[in-house]
Amino acid sequence: MPSISFLPREEKFFDFFEESAQNAVQAAQKLKELVDTWENVGGKVAEITEFEHVGDTITHQIMRQLNRSFITPFDREDIALLAHSLDDITDFIQSAADAMLIYKVSRPGDRAKELADSIVQATIEVGKAVPELRSHSGLKHLVTHCVEINRLENVADGIYRAAIAELFDNTANIVEIIKWREIYEHMETATDRCEDVANVMEGVALKHA
Repeated sequence: MPSISFLPREEKFFDFFEESAQNAVQAAQKLKELVDTWENVGGKVAEITEFEHVGDTITHQIMRQLNRSFITPFDREDIALLAHSLDDITDFIQSAADAMLIYKVSRPGDRAKELADSIVQATIEVGKAVPELRSHSGLKHLVTHCVEINRLENVADGIYRAAIAELFDNTANIVEIIKWREIYEHMETATDRCEDVANVMEGVALKHA
């Protein structure tokens, strides 16, 4: 007797989700390169901005596919939420990089580098998790990835709190405090959006497990 997949097959959605996740990974890696080397800042920010544009395009493609599809692999609301949550990761990475350029900040310190590293780790884990949506068997492993993403978000939250505390303790220039506080917020929010992606995927897994 042939096996029957639990999820209807609309492979294009999965292709788009995986493209969006990998786009976020590339943006995160470029942000880490930016803060680690602090060279060719304008060029690297431009590259990150291009990743943001690619993310927007993928999201639009998902929404068009959703409007054209009678059968979807899982709930339409979850598809839309996952698409926008994945896109938001790249949006906040770009916002952090853009703020560094616009505000003409000095070389990022250790906390910015730690946050950038956390974003890379979280997006890589998202990139591993998203392909598990393709099959019913994959959904059984999805929760493990989601737990790790949540752990990484907690780590980033701790780094963010330490960064803000050090900023107020060690910086006398109120303008610099305002600049870096916004940048840190954007970076930490990128990991929040990774957690949002994990929460959506975990919800899908629980519905279809």
